[in-house]
Amino acid sequence: MRLKARRRRVAMLAAGVLVAGGLSLPGAAAYAATSCEVVYATNDWGTGFTANLTIRNLGDPINGWTLRFGFAGNQQITQGWSANWTQSGNQVTATNMSYNGNLGTGATANIGFNASYSGPNAKPTSFSVNGVTCGGGGQQPPTVSLSVPAGPFEAPADVPLTATASDPDGTIAKVEFYRNGLLVNTDTTAPYSYLLEDQPAGSYTVQAKAYDNANLSAIDEKSFTVTPASGPVLVATPSSVSVAEGGTSTVKLRLSAAPTGNVPVTLTRSGDTDVSVSPTQVTLGTGNWSAGVDVTVSAAEDADTVGGTATVTASATGYAPLSIVVTEIDNDVPGGDNIYTARFLEQYGKIKNSGYFSPEGVPYHSIETLIVEAPDHGHETTSEAFSFWIWLEAQYGRVTQNWAPFNNAWTVMENYIIPSHADQPTAGVNGTAQYAAEYNLPSQYPSQLQPNVAVGQDPLRNELQTTYGTGDIYGMHWLLDVDNTYGFGRCGDGTTRPAYINTFQRGPQESVWETVPQPSCDTFRHGGQYGFLDISVKENNAPAKQWKYTNAPDADARAIQAAYWALTWAKAQGKAGEVAATVAKAAKMGDYLRYAMFDKYFKKIGNCVGATTCPAGTGKDSAHYLMSWYYAWGGATDTSAGWSWRIGSSHNHFGYQNPFTAWALTNVAELRPQSPTAVTDWTNSFNRQLELYQWLQSAEGAIAGGATNSWDGAYGQPPAGKSTFYGMFYDDHPVYEDPGSNQWFGMQVWSLQRVAELYYVTGNAKAKTILDKWVPWAIANTTIGTGGNFEIPSDMRWTGQPEVWDPVNPLPNDNLHVEVINKGRDVGVGAAYARTLMWYAAKSGHAGAKTTAKGLLDAMYANAEAKGISTVETRADYNRFDDVYNATTGQGLYLPPGWTGRMPNGDTITAGKSFVDIRSFYRNDPDWPKVQAYLDGGPVPQFRYHRFWAQSDIAMAFADFGHLFPNG
Repeated sequence: MRLKARRRRVAMLAAGVLVAGGLSLPGAAAYAATSCEVVYATNDWGTGFTANLTIRNLGDPINGWTLRFGFAGNQQITQGWSANWTQSGNQVTATNMSYNGNLGTGATANIGFNASYSGPNAKPTSFSVNGVTCGGGGQQPPTVSLSVPAGPFEAPADVPLTATASDPDGTIAKVEFYRNGLLVNTDTTAPYSYLLEDQPAGSYTVQAKAYDNANLSAIDEKSFTVTPASGPVLVATPSSVSVAEGGTSTVKLRLSAAPTGNVPVTLTRSGDTDVSVSPTQVTLGTGNWSAGVDVTVSAAEDADTVGGTATVTASATGYAPLSIVVTEIDNDVPGGDNIYTARFLEQYGKIKNSGYFSPEGVPYHSIETLIVEAPDHGHETTSEAFSFWIWLEAQYGRVTQNWAPFNNAWTVMENYIIPSHADQPTAGVNGTAQYAAEYNLPSQYPSQLQPNVAVGQDPLRNELQTTYGTGDIYGMHWLLDVDNTYGFGRCGDGTTRPAYINTFQRGPQESVWETVPQPSCDTFRHGGQYGFLDISVKENNAPAKQWKYTNAPDADARAIQAAYWALTWAKAQGKAGEVAATVAKAAKMGDYLRYAMFDKYFKKIGNCVGATTCPAGTGKDSAHYLMSWYYAWGGATDTSAGWSWRIGSSHNHFGYQNPFTAWALTNVAELRPQSPTAVTDWTNSFNRQLELYQWLQSAEGAIAGGATNSWDGAYGQPPAGKSTFYGMFYDDHPVYEDPGSNQWFGMQVWSLQRVAELYYVTGNAKAKTILDKWVPWAIANTTIGTGGNFEIPSDMRWTGQPEVWDPVNPLPNDNLHVEVINKGRDVGVGAAYARTLMWYAAKSGHAGAKTTAKGLLDAMYANAEAKGISTVETRADYNRFDDVYNATTGQGLYLPPGWTGRMPNGDTITAGKSFVDIRSFYRNDPDWPKVQAYLDGGPVPQFRYHRFWAQSDIAMAFADFGHLFPNG
């Protein structure tokens, strides 16, 4: 990532489409010698839209203003910002707030609103300011020209993009740069430029998109190719550095392979003149090519109050030039730039330029392809990754005041992981899911559908369809095959990418190693006679072709959490209008996320034992009001078949709770969902989630697993004496057992970080009490050494159970205990842990929490390398790659007797096959030889993984610390 300079104030008009006017106003006593311009820009979505208006004073100073205009259609304002808004019929009036009423000559006021409409969304034709009409006028779009060097480019390539832009009747507001559809930077000052760093081999299309002051735009596009490296290349570690004024940083310069002789390398600096490099020439040869040579980058002390950037270019005859981006950190403004903010920008740049995104701009689960955890391939992605990306871009908007990447991330999410109407064509058709029991082992599947078991009423379907005028669900599916590695494509077409897929289907003991990947839209083109449906579900009749999606509620809640912060930070910058449309979509997502609050089959909550005897729910009595493990929806691919279904989940893990999002959806006007009962539901959820933490807090302080309304997934009879929470049964590892779902410390910090943000923003007493006990336990199990050494909890063991929940008189859990059985150096977990501690410390003043958070950040930064921050991971579980089903252990890939099928690439799926047998592409992976050697009896393989969520959480940990503790 490269910024020309760290500017605290960036003049930028809101996104949308133009209607504008500018005219000198007639003389009047209070408004003599006045002229004005009003720019009106909209962003439409279905039956609603966001409008952003800029009032520009072109004459004498104005002390207070009133804007009036009339709608040309049936538009109705639902909420507004930065002005006092009223509407009578189609006439709209906006008056200034206390902070934006005084407009000097040339000054502007940026205001806006959300509104509903039907039919055409015609723009107002005239505006008046202080009773005098502003006339309209035509506007011409800008022009832009993008330049890319001729090349050739050899991987890893640094490719500079430059653009020139002009506007015939106004000014250029910004130029956006795109790489393969992904927005990579926005520049607001000429000369407009951006450096694509370390590009791998491949074909690239880049664009420059210029916007003028009326928000009209123009695009220019170029293409280039990066060829694979044909020999040694120059390597810098790290490839981006930050340097405090008066300080230095060190970069290691080396070669990727041994040269035949000495290689003189020249280092030159361009950009910020405060930055210098020493020495300016080094030699890499046969003796030091691998160890490398240290280069020192310095930043001079100066009196300005703005940091800057420079580029150090390493050049050698016969080698591709290598660019090292240097960010100078200003130290002249208390609470201004600091080293942690600089580390955020450095890490952000690595994420945007190191292979984390597909050509479509979709974030991969990891850079590496050979990785097996919840996703069974690194170039799949999850809704989790998208939610972290949106959050990352919200942080970037706070630091740079550039909100285009945040809005773009949400748009990419909508395009690729929220199913379109074509992907859920019968979602609006009424219908209910038939009951099928869950079982503990994959070998007990397929599960027979049981239409005789009563299911409850869905209390949301009609309300949501009435509110939004569609039956489509607005929520993310949890898993995408981004590169279409499996070859399912869209609805079996074999080619469309990214492709919706699914894996887990068969009970709590089905680990990733026992899954059978399958398309979310099953047209029977692949798999067996009935596609993949009859591996998990048995029907009396032949199954129908169908689509089905599964939502991970914690990811959607995290995306909404990010939207809250984007709105909060944009408001502080006077830029709320720039994120308003995206925030409105987050509110809509929160409306649909309520499906996570209900029992799987909408049965009544509490003492629900016996599938046939547990009563079906009506109204909201099937709501547990927690964030369950999933909600899901599906239907027929044949639009004339006329059936669909929706289900919630009976299993509730504390790690998925997000009381901060529940609070935001009820207390922030812009985030309140539109459905009539949504705010009430989220209010109930907020209280219930906090109670769950209280109920599950162990004697030591860690939070235990969760509660289920359906014991063993079949409304079974739990063991005698099982503790309950509103009649739901305690489960130490909800949802899955291989490994246990609450064994991983990451669940603790993901979830408690949200509690810490809630405490910071609201001062909530329950949140404080929970953290007051959790934080000392976590710190006591943490060690921070020297350099890059640190050790945090990794795996935990649980004994006992909580007391039966009494909301009036909660009892201490003296018989519920946790033991840390393994510690580790997971950088993503470390980042989430540090963020939990720092938000708590910033509110409570807890010195130990702040010190531990800072120590973790510094230790992780000592592990920085070219693609991010990583530590070595030993993967002993990779011995399961070739496991075939073993009836004694229950491990290995199980297929029902007689079931056979094929994957799109021809891999046979049948009894006796293993994980890798139905994923033979793994045998061609660059990292496969390490795994094969292990399977053959060799050492346990080791990897440095770069997971998108983890690298993003690291970046945001730096950003949070810089924001919360600007003076260190």
